Amino acid sequence: MDLFDKNLNNKTPLADRIRPLDFASFVGQEQIIGPKTLLRQAIETDNLPSIIFWGPPGTGKTTLAKIIAQKTQSVFVPFSAVTSGVKELREVIKQAQERKKFKDIRTILFIDEIHRWNKSQQDALLPYVEKGIVTLIGATTENPSFEINSALLSRCRVFVLELLNQEQLKQIIRQALKDKENGLGNFKISLSDDVMDFLTQMADGDARTVLNALDFAVNAVKPTKTGKILLNKKIIQQALQKSYLYDKAGEQHYNIISALHKSMRGSDENASLYWLARMIESGEDPLYIARRLVRFASEDIGLADPQALVQTASAYQACHFLGYPECDVILAQAVVYLAKAPKSNKLYTAMAEVKQDIRDLPNEPVPLHLRNAPTKLMQDLNYGKNYKYTPNYDNAKDAEQDYLPDKLKNKKYF
Repeated sequence: MDLFDKNLNNKTPLADRIRPLDFASFVGQEQIIGPKTLLRQAIETDNLPSIIFWGPPGTGKTTLAKIIAQKTQSVFVPFSAVTSGVKELREVIKQAQERKKFKDIRTILFIDEIHRWNKSQQDALLPYVEKGIVTLIGATTENPSFEINSALLSRCRVFVLELLNQEQLKQIIRQALKDKENGLGNFKISLSDDVMDFLTQMADGDARTVLNALDFAVNAVKPTKTGKILLNKKIIQQALQKSYLYDKAGEQHYNIISALHKSMRGSDENASLYWLARMIESGEDPLYIARRLVRFASEDIGLADPQALVQTASAYQACHFLGYPECDVILAQAVVYLAKAPKSNKLYTAMAEVKQDIRDLPNEPVPLHLRNAPTKLMQDLNYGKNYKYTPNYDNAKDAEQDYLPDKLKNKKYF
C-alpha cells in the first residue's frame, strides 16, 4: 500500500503523511538550512560531510534527513539505533564498500536515535566514517557531548535544531489543513485563531505533537449536520494530554481527611483532634495521615513557622517506627501544633503560579550564560558565556544577571 494512502481512514500519523520532501515546504531551522547556509549548499551540491542533528523532538531532524535523501545522488540508507545493531551495520558497510569500489557511488547512512547505541556499537562505526566508506547523519535528542563517542563526534559537524516558534507551528497547521492529498484538506474543520494559539502554545515547539493532536481531534470529533468539525480548547487539551484518573472507593475517606485539613487551616485544634481520631478509629493508615500532615506543613504554614515541617517529618518517622496504637498521640501532637501555628499559603500560591506558567507557556530554554559547558562543543555554542560568578563580586549589584528564561524575565512568584 502507498505510504501516502489517500483514503481518509488511513492510519498513518498525520505528521508522517505530510512530512516535507523538499526545502520549499520545510518550516523552521533557517539558521542551519536557510538558502545561503553552508549546510544547505552542501546538501544541494551533494557534498555532505558526516553530521549530527541535535534537537528536541518534533523539530525536523528526521525530515531533514529525508530531504537529503531526495537531494543526494548517493545511496541513502536509513538505520534505527533502537532496532538494529552491529550485525546489521556490518551488512550495510559491506554493501557500501562494494558500491564505492565497483560503482564509485557514495553511501549516506542515517542513524535515528544514535544516542541509543552504546560505546562498542559506536566504535564499530568509527573506522568507516573515518575512511569515507559511509557519510553519517546521526539524529539525537540528547547532548552529543555526552552521548556520542568523542572520536566519532570529532569526525562529524554538529547542527543544533531549535524548538519551533508559534508562527512556525501555525504555518505547519495551515499546510495540513490545506493539503487534500495527504493532510486534512478534505475535512470541514473549524479552528479559530484562539484555539490555534492554544494548540501551538501547548505543543512546546514540537511539530509532531501539534499534528498528532490535531489529527486525533479531527478524527474523534463527530461532525455537525453540515459536516463541520468544530474544535475548541477543551477538545484540543484532551487531544494533547493524558488524564490519569483514579478512585480508591470510599467517599468517607476523602471527606474526613478534607475535614481534618480544613479544621487545621482554620486553627481549630479541637475539631482537628476529632477528625484525626475518627480516622485512627476507622483504621486509617497512620503513614497516610502523617504524609498529609507533612504536606500541610508547607502548603498552609510554610515559612510562617518553618518548625511545622520539622514536627511533621519527625511525626512521620515516629509513626514508621512505632505504628498503632502507640503512634496515635504522636499524630495528635503534630495535628495540634499545625492547628495552632500561624498560617501562610505564599509558598503554595507561588508554586501554583510557577506550574501554571510551565503548563501555559512552551518550555523555555535555559539561558546560555547559565548552562554548564564541560566540553569544547558546548563552549563553542556559547554555553556559560558571560556568566557572573557571584562570590567574585564585592558589590552584589555588580553581579546582577537574569536567571529566568527570556519570556519570564522579572517575573515575581514569591
